[in-house]
Amino acid sequence: MSDSSAVNHSLINKRILLGVSGGIAAYKSAELIRRLQVAGADVRVVMTRAAQEFITPLTLQALSGNPVHHSMLDPEAEAAMGHIELARWADLILIAPASADVIARLAAGEGNDLLTTVCLASKAPLALAPAMNQAMYSHLATQANLTLLTERKLHIFGPANGVQACGDVGPGRMLEADELVNASAALFQSGLLAGKKVVISAGPTREAIDPVRYISNHSSGKMGYALASACVEAGALVTLISGPTKLDCPSHVKRINTISAADMHAACTDQASACDLFIGAAAVADFRPLAAADQKMKKQDGSEQLTLTLVKNPDIIKAVSALLPRPFTVGFAAETENVLGYARDKLKRKNLDAIIANDVATEGTGFNSDDNAATLISPKFEQNFDRRSKNQLARDLINAISKIMA
Repeated sequence: MSDSSAVNHSLINKRILLGVSGGIAAYKSAELIRRLQVAGADVRVVMTRAAQEFITPLTLQALSGNPVHHSMLDPEAEAAMGHIELARWADLILIAPASADVIARLAAGEGNDLLTTVCLASKAPLALAPAMNQAMYSHLATQANLTLLTERKLHIFGPANGVQACGDVGPGRMLEADELVNASAALFQSGLLAGKKVVISAGPTREAIDPVRYISNHSSGKMGYALASACVEAGALVTLISGPTKLDCPSHVKRINTISAADMHAACTDQASACDLFIGAAAVADFRPLAAADQKMKKQDGSEQLTLTLVKNPDIIKAVSALLPRPFTVGFAAETENVLGYARDKLKRKNLDAIIANDVATEGTGFNSDDNAATLISPKFEQNFDRRSKNQLARDLINAISKIMA
């Protein structure tokens, strides 16, 4: 099966900065961008001045869907994403084609254009796909430069042997796009959830009383958002169904905004039907007013009480666990007492594959805090995670959940 029809999961959610230097092989960069995107990567492009003589920035911009960067002295480009931000953004810098000139400048540690400057400023892995005339490639200077770069832990992809544009035959042809995609993917560990579709609910719900009042809770959404980020790190394709929060959507996550429990129920059952893993981290209101008033409710003279009639909201996690086919379904039990007992009971009652229990009454953990502690419970497994940051707890939970799923 060719890579055009099969996604290489090792590049899902990876940020590839493609450097294009001058050479006839620059035309292959267009196909390389497409292949990287098919493999799941987000691609941005930096071109040298010589590269623009072989293929236009507009072509590569149209294919990548992002502005092409080519000058350190472009105020507009620097304002949008400067060279330092590009260096920080990349998970991998791949220079393809890598000319003899750019190889020599990298070996010398030069930073005299945008591409070499980004390479010097980045901590991301750097890979080169040499492309040049066979005599240039075989020259002692080029070979010495490649040896030096290899000693510095740079990755050299190729080159291939064959007929060259000038008519010579020998080493110096840039590897084909599929080969470069595979070589790039091999630099990354396949994630624990590579290629899996994950749906996570997060945050509170709001149940309207009237146009200005609602019933809700103290959930900030931080735990659910941290789980979404951890799933992205693990290579998953993540959809986050979020109640009202003040949090920014994690990178590489598709967010669906909801307000009420009914909204969230509809979104979760729709999205969960086609996912591999569902994590119900949202703090969903158990009840809602029977009917929300059309106008602001006014205080009644002489009355010291207001009576609201509440009805039960749909049970989202139970609905997801009843789907056919169903995803691996993980619930949350946010309790203030008898935490493990209530969580084990909920695991059985709602037919869950696992549940995450946490004590929201403990100071410094739970709602609105940056830290949390939890216990992951499945029918045959329990693991306690003591207090740590929600981001780290999320990574630890995803690691444990992936093992239960395996």
